[in-house]
Amino acid sequence: MKQWEYWKNLARIFDTLSGSDFPNMKELRIQHSGDPIRAFFAFDPKRCAIVLCAGNKTGTNEKQFYKDMIRKADFEYRRHLDNLEK
Repeated sequence: MKQWEYWKNLARIFDTLSGSDFPNMKELRIQHSGDPIRAFFAFDPKRCAIVLCAGNKTGTNEKQFYKDMIRKADFEYRRHLDNLEK
């Protein structure tokens, strides 16, 4: 199998999040032992990827899960940006 054929058949593993205070907030979709793990990250002004928080979506209300995780990710990213300015 050619490399392109392999990659085009993979599911989308990351996406931009809506509802965040930051337009560059992203979600990485990971499966671990069949459980959907979501890691929230952003690229800072220095172009470094910053992993902000992660959680297991299993057994949760999806809308509430994203609301809680985005709130945590926004808080951590804001704190990271404040520390960069010091």
